[in-house]
Amino acid sequence: MSESANSEHEAPAGSRLSLTERVQSLRLLDRPQRGLGLGFVPWILCVVLAASTGYFAWKANDQAQANDAVGNEGDDAKQPNAAQTQPKQSTRNPGSTPVSGDLVTQSKGYIVPVRQILVSPQVGGRVIELNFKEGDHVNKDFILAKIEDKEFREDYNRTLAMANAAKHRWQELWKYREDEIRQAQADLDDTKTQRDQALQEWKRSQALRSANALAAKEYEEAESAYKSMDFRFKRLEFTLNLLRKGPRDERIAAAKAEMDQANAEMEKAKWKLDQCIVKAPITGTILSKKAEEGNQVNPAAFSNGLAASLCELADLADMEVDLAIAERDISKIFKGQVCKVKAEAFEERSYEGFVSRIMPMADRGKGAVPVRVKIMIPQEEAGMYLRPEMGAVVVFYNKKHQ
Repeated sequence: MSESANSEHEAPAGSRLSLTERVQSLRLLDRPQRGLGLGFVPWILCVVLAASTGYFAWKANDQAQANDAVGNEGDDAKQPNAAQTQPKQSTRNPGSTPVSGDLVTQSKGYIVPVRQILVSPQVGGRVIELNFKEGDHVNKDFILAKIEDKEFREDYNRTLAMANAAKHRWQELWKYREDEIRQAQADLDDTKTQRDQALQEWKRSQALRSANALAAKEYEEAESAYKSMDFRFKRLEFTLNLLRKGPRDERIAAAKAEMDQANAEMEKAKWKLDQCIVKAPITGTILSKKAEEGNQVNPAAFSNGLAASLCELADLADMEVDLAIAERDISKIFKGQVCKVKAEAFEERSYEGFVSRIMPMADRGKGAVPVRVKIMIPQEEAGMYLRPEMGAVVVFYNKKHQ
């Protein structure tokens, strides 16, 4: 019994050792039997994703640094620091033409004349003569057209006659006034003499009447003659005072005003008659023709079928580029900034220019500010290469036009 009990007590210990050995042997046997499997795939995908993310981040950072370097050239020129005192390495190709100042930005726009004039007659009428066509170069005061002037000429002749009549009425009141005063003075002196003579006769009649040597009728006649001459003297004296100064001055002033009014009407009619000849306001090129010979033109008619103008005229030596600069770049633009202009039709030709105007109001729809760049066009090349509404590319430099 004791031997069997000992054997049963020792059996579990032997079994535990054999179980451990079996587990270890199983682990060693399992490893070579699992093979490759699919457990490593997620780790490989993570490594590939991390590598690609790092590569694209590196490229984006490098591109951002390059853009910042170009965009800050203008700001660095406005705010110099110690780094700018060092000489800069040129980034241009060896064969390119060097341009003073750093490139700030560039933009595309359209060429427009600085002044594009819509030539219209000042009066309406029928065109009886037309002396231009599209593309003609005309000088200032060149006669472009003539308007039928019969109505305007008759109006001028009528107002001229009215002005002459008013002038003669005015002159009638003051031109011979001194002569009239002298005439009134002479009449007054003559009447005074006659009155003095009648007074003497009346006094003698009184003496004779007192001595009963004069009939009553003769006495009355002498008294009446004296009093009549005295009244006449007073009337002529009053008339002379009126001529010298009195209500006649107002009549002269009224006649003068009527004459001025008539002269104004005459000048207006003369101006309308002169406007029947339409002249070029500036030296330039005819861009378009709006009317033909025989057409009725009226500068105030825009909706009744009549022509309102004759032509469009512009000086093609005085041109500029109309640009829309994005709001993010407008801080780099300043008035007088040096530019290079190239028309898209003639890329081999470039022209000097400068910023002439920065408009005070932005374009909300475009998110941009309108800018005008004046083009320095030689007079002999006016209209040869650069034409209105052509596309052009403008390069802005960080330099002010002298």
